[in-house]
Amino acid sequence: MPQHPLRLPDFRLLFLGRTVSTLGDAVVPAALAIAITRATGSSGALALVLGCAMVPRLLLLPFGGVVGDRFNPRLVALTTDLLRAATQLLVGLELLGGRPGLAHIAVAEAIGGAASAFAMPTTSPLVTGIVPGEHRLHANALLGSATSAARLGGPALAGVLVYTAGPGWAFVLDGVSFLLSAALLTRIAVAHVPARSRSLRRDLAEGWSEVRSRDWYWTSLIAHGVWNGASAVALTLGPLIAATRLGGDGVWVAITQAGAVGLLLGSLLAARVRPRRPVLVGNLALALYGLPLLALAVPAPAPVTVAAYGVATAGLGFLNPVWETVVQQDFPARVLARVTSYDWLLSLAAAPLGYVLAPLAADAWGSRVPLLAAAALVTAVCAGTAAVPGVRRLGADRDAPEPAAVEQPPVRVNSWARKVSSRCR
Repeated sequence: MPQHPLRLPDFRLLFLGRTVSTLGDAVVPAALAIAITRATGSSGALALVLGCAMVPRLLLLPFGGVVGDRFNPRLVALTTDLLRAATQLLVGLELLGGRPGLAHIAVAEAIGGAASAFAMPTTSPLVTGIVPGEHRLHANALLGSATSAARLGGPALAGVLVYTAGPGWAFVLDGVSFLLSAALLTRIAVAHVPARSRSLRRDLAEGWSEVRSRDWYWTSLIAHGVWNGASAVALTLGPLIAATRLGGDGVWVAITQAGAVGLLLGSLLAARVRPRRPVLVGNLALALYGLPLLALAVPAPAPVTVAAYGVATAGLGFLNPVWETVVQQDFPARVLARVTSYDWLLSLAAAPLGYVLAPLAADAWGSRVPLLAAAALVTAVCAGTAAVPGVRRLGADRDAPEPAAVEQPPVRVNSWARKVSSRCR
């Protein structure tokens, strides 16, 4: 048996496809912001486009989980890659044409957001259908490292494209990256455990029942949601504090770059360290996010704030692959996409709450109050999961591959349009 996930041909193709598409996606945020503000001169127009992408994603995530459990994850991921390639290429062509239509871009981003709601829950089933149980932590850490590296290099690549060729080419690059990812998915065989298809309501209820049945899972989801809300507070108030109190806009750039480096280092650490109580250690690592919030509230000197943010995101980089591995090993394959979709739903829904409340609280009481409140909350809730029996008990000894995944031979489908009768986020 291969001793490294990258020696598995199917995982190698998945890793390459995810890395390329993540890099393409990392280029888009900066390009989108510049393109919309150039075309309209309005921050409200940018908010509208971002909302058009976010709202359908939030609304459709649970349904994406149902689809991900009913059908082969390779087929779902491939279809959504093609759809997202089409929307990004459309936006790129609009921008390259010189007269971008805001309505066209908003519709394209809404379609892309809807597609991502179905794509996001497929990642875990793809990993479990390709990688044996004992290699999944390493595989998840590799995917996390690739994502972190893409986030580190994406903004720089976006700047080069925007200021040399124009923002439209950033979207063309993203569209091409999704096409490449789709092409690689056609070459992958995924072991697939089908969910027993009943009614949509029952499928949703079954996924939620699995979430509620594990105290370590739903309490950790609350902590992760609080972390995302606290992160939104920092991202909303941090740039102005950096510009006015810490030395200028360059400090905020340094903070965000330190965050990307921290994510990468945390992911690399997760591949080497196997804690006996992975969920407990991961949640305690998330509690470190109180440090940069506290540093911004004081405010601490710029080097201290930069270092604190890097340490905090290293905690997130460590948690992500550890968390995904435990979830993949503890939940039955037939419900994996659904429980993952609830995880994404809570995480994504908490961030807009922070974006809305942070400026309101800062206007009323100053920026220090929401930053200190967020620091106290994220530290208390994430560290407080240690009081949950399931979080303390859950060990890292689930290394055996799932019986269903071993007994069910991999199914290779040569045509992406062909429906597979049985399946394995």
